[in-house]
Amino acid sequence: MKTLLLATLLLSTLALRPMIGSTQGAWKMAKGDETVMLLVSENYFMQTTYAPTRFVSTRGGTWKQDGNKVTTTLEFDSSDSTNVGKTTTAELASGNNQLAIIAPGGQQVFTRVDEASEQTPMASLWRITARANNEGVVTSMQRGARKTLKLLTGSRFQWAAINPETKQFSGTGGGTYTLKDGGPTNRKYTETIDFFSRDNSRVGKSLTFDNKLNGNDWLHTGLSSTGGKVSEVWSKEK
Repeated sequence: MKTLLLATLLLSTLALRPMIGSTQGAWKMAKGDETVMLLVSENYFMQTTYAPTRFVSTRGGTWKQDGNKVTTTLEFDSSDSTNVGKTTTAELASGNNQLAIIAPGGQQVFTRVDEASEQTPMASLWRITARANNEGVVTSMQRGARKTLKLLTGSRFQWAAINPETKQFSGTGGGTYTLKDGGPTNRKYTETIDFFSRDNSRVGKSLTFDNKLNGNDWLHTGLSSTGGKVSEVWSKEK
């Protein structure tokens, strides 16, 4: 009854309607001085809370939508690892570029930041699959429970190093990205950091990489936020 009442209030107050259209893309919600950023790909999501001076928390995992209902299963939760593996169901409503997520524990209302399209070829869920050493020798990574994922929407990115089997969360970072110069498969890729769980002093820094798409593989080379060489292969995660 309480959940139904909340849903009714949201639908009437915000002129929302049962979810129609795509939820994929980036969504934003203000919470005092904190920002809650929700990134959604075809079957994965990452939700992070942060402020200009601090990282607060992040969580994410798989999701499946059926009409106005969405079912999520967490693969990581930085604030409470006991939630990893749990499945929850919520209702969705949308309208005026807003998205309401209505769950038994309460509701959240987000405003759309961007939406994936044919003009945003990077928008997807990626997993790091190979890395080159200082001599340029590329070594493939054996697939296992431990993984580093990067979710990109039309304008935003977030990576997370996790192990769903052990419920371990190792770190995350995210912000905005741009693609410039070259053709559709070979461009300069620049990330600007909005949050970094391991070191907040890196917030605001921009990193530019040589970027190339080769089918389902994404190769980029450049320098990390600490100045070290980066040469990585990321592959689309099915």
